[in-house]
Amino acid sequence: MKRSLLSLFLSFFILSSYAQVDLSYYLPVGYTYDESIPTPKEILGYEVGEWHATHDQLVMYMKAVAEASDRVTFEEIGRTYEKRPQVLLTITSSANLGRIDQIKAERAKLRDSRTSADVENMPVVMFMGYSVHGNEPSGANASLLAAYHFAAANEIEADLADMVLLLDPALNPDGLNRFSSWVNSHKSYTMNGDPNNREFSEAWPRGRTNHYWFDLNRDWLPVQHPESRNRVRVFQDWLPNIHLDFHEMGTNSTFFFQPGVPARMHPLTPEKNLELTAKIGTYHASALDKIGSLYFNQESYDDYYYGKGSTYPDVQGSIGILFEQASSRGHLQQSANGMLSFPFTIKNQFTANLSSYEAAKEMRQELNTFMSDFYNNIENEVNADPNKAYIFGNEQDDAKSYHLADLILQHDIKVFSLNEDITVNGRRFKSENSFIVPADQPQYRLIKAMFETRDTFSDSLFYDISAWTYPMAFNLDYMALNSQILNLASTEEVTKDNLVLKPGEVIGSPGAYSYAMEWTDYYSPKAAYKLMDAGFLVRVATTEFGTTGKQFGRGTLLISKGKSGLDDQTFHQKISEIASASTVDIYALDSGSTTGVNLGSPTISPLGKPEIALLVEGGVNGYEAGEIWHLMDQRFEIPITLLSVDRIGGNTLDRYNVLIMPEGRYNSLGKSGASAIQSWVSRGGTLLAKGGAIQFLKANEIGKFNFREAAEPESGLQKAYSDYENNRGARVTGGAIFNATLDLTHPIGYGYTTSDIHTFRNDNSFMEPSENPYANPLVYTDQPLASGYLHPSNLPGIQNGSVIQISGVGRGRVVAFADNMNFRGFWFGTNKLFMNAVFFGQVIQSGTAR
Repeated sequence: MKRSLLSLFLSFFILSSYAQVDLSYYLPVGYTYDESIPTPKEILGYEVGEWHATHDQLVMYMKAVAEASDRVTFEEIGRTYEKRPQVLLTITSSANLGRIDQIKAERAKLRDSRTSADVENMPVVMFMGYSVHGNEPSGANASLLAAYHFAAANEIEADLADMVLLLDPALNPDGLNRFSSWVNSHKSYTMNGDPNNREFSEAWPRGRTNHYWFDLNRDWLPVQHPESRNRVRVFQDWLPNIHLDFHEMGTNSTFFFQPGVPARMHPLTPEKNLELTAKIGTYHASALDKIGSLYFNQESYDDYYYGKGSTYPDVQGSIGILFEQASSRGHLQQSANGMLSFPFTIKNQFTANLSSYEAAKEMRQELNTFMSDFYNNIENEVNADPNKAYIFGNEQDDAKSYHLADLILQHDIKVFSLNEDITVNGRRFKSENSFIVPADQPQYRLIKAMFETRDTFSDSLFYDISAWTYPMAFNLDYMALNSQILNLASTEEVTKDNLVLKPGEVIGSPGAYSYAMEWTDYYSPKAAYKLMDAGFLVRVATTEFGTTGKQFGRGTLLISKGKSGLDDQTFHQKISEIASASTVDIYALDSGSTTGVNLGSPTISPLGKPEIALLVEGGVNGYEAGEIWHLMDQRFEIPITLLSVDRIGGNTLDRYNVLIMPEGRYNSLGKSGASAIQSWVSRGGTLLAKGGAIQFLKANEIGKFNFREAAEPESGLQKAYSDYENNRGARVTGGAIFNATLDLTHPIGYGYTTSDIHTFRNDNSFMEPSENPYANPLVYTDQPLASGYLHPSNLPGIQNGSVIQISGVGRGRVVAFADNMNFRGFWFGTNKLFMNAVFFGQVIQSGTAR
């Protein structure tokens, strides 16, 4: 009698759990292999799944395969923050390898409606990207099998004439290495699968993220990290038809493949994409049936946010496919479905890899035709859209405009700079820092996704954020243009090669009475720290002042020699170097007799150089801590100490004048830790806190904060049990953009020129405004939702609520943030609010703090 599917499935668990597998366990039946191609064991010294391959071992094997096979080329496409190579294997017939440039040129025609691509004879391209989350390692280890099979299987020789396979063995090299080192270091040779084993409890911040603790699977669209930019360049260079994205999920689950929940697909993704994804899914189902694996699709996961590896392709005529494998998280772990072994997880991933290959092979013409049709239809969509272009800029700040233009250019989108100043509907856009993105280009749908706002949705559940409108994220002036306005402007195309951020300069001659640096430029904090670090006296103007022909706003820094001991010429030269490196202009002032106030006014306060500690580990949210670390280290080049929460106590904090507590749980600090923090703040420290950190401070009476109650629980006598998960999920604020009003006269508002600002929030913690109206520098408006999804029950919690609030503790200040000012590294528009707290918290008057 035939065994049931479940018993077959469990037998695979048991077999792979207690017996050492060999290569035949993984490889499909019916294939023979070229003996000149080395197996993974011949290079690594162990069988796939016996140990977790480290990144250097993956690279070593990929090089060995490429050297042995005439089907494979190896290339390094970039380096990570930790200088690990990002590598790519190109696998196809030897004849195709000799005409790669020709194949790419032909594929480029798929995006050009003016040309005719030969879809019938064009090879299909499939990208295989493994383990963008470093502690989801079954994908990366399955890449060893994929490289071997596609390089060595004799029976696929003919197929490869019509296929190009792109293989990236580890999308997150730094995280993968962090994780593999952990589990290999804790592996027992005699395993028992106990979930309590230390092997399954990797140390903070864990291996999911990159060097700065960012989730790289949310960075395909923002492209803020080198790993993302390098792989996006590969995508745009090749335009793959299918884009595979190998992940893991909870140990007690099974195996997921797309499509996700159909109702949660982004409206800009064509229905044909869903149809083709479902058709490819039949190949996965058939292959997994044959090996007895449990699986599901069209549940749990969605295809909405275009910043994920499985969704980014969907708005570009490609098919992104997510695979989620139940994770052993180590080598062997007990699960709800029995013992789950690492080899079994690898086998499932490799099986889905092979089924994707079969789908690509058999659907080649259909997939090429779909991409061609996708771009051929763009012209009609553009003609039907009244928005023919988008313009953005900022009169006072070149940097934010530059960075948004740079982001857009990474996605094969044309961007144009203005050759002249123009005014549109009362808004002035300056030639030196404004850009136009025409809608009439192949990437129309992706452009639309970057600039549009949405607040109505067909489904109220989101796997990730519901809004990411980029001009709002960058706090830029922007608007959609119709064709008549667009044609009025004289423009010039910019490229990744010629887009540059103009160096700053000192305006004026050596020997000045003082130097003034406005705080309006994005990189002002970078320059400020360098000036302080050089030993110069730096003061901040808390009121406006002027000279002949020039007005300076609040937040302007006044720089003099201080204790540097430099002569006038050397001092001027040093300031010039700082201005140039920081891309800010600094003005030489001839006299202290200025309009408004004189330069000796008591309203101009000396600043102390920030000495910053960032709390990490324990219950600290690694994402938010990493965003702050990245902001300081990469953007502003400001030293920051990563201080473990268990180091708090005694006089540890005396080295710092700024302490940052990101979102997190801080109960481990206990009363002694809270006492140490309170004592430190009361002596004059500036404490920045977010979310759960504020709750900890409130509970320990470090500052005064109140919170609004979250939405009322659902009422009624009886509701359908089956609706519970959806109704609960609908109340989650997964990520949306909100309107807020900023007090431009407050130190937190220095450098901003308009009180209207957009903030990002992704939780339901609502902060009540302070009773002291001077302590609420940033509050939500009464109509707060700008873009994204918000459940109606959460609206009262946000309306006219506090975004940033100041509380006094002795001589120190606590700056509390309800929202994330540094979200995912691309929320440039509110970075300066955070940095203002770092630099100017020390000058906030006590009477204005609650």
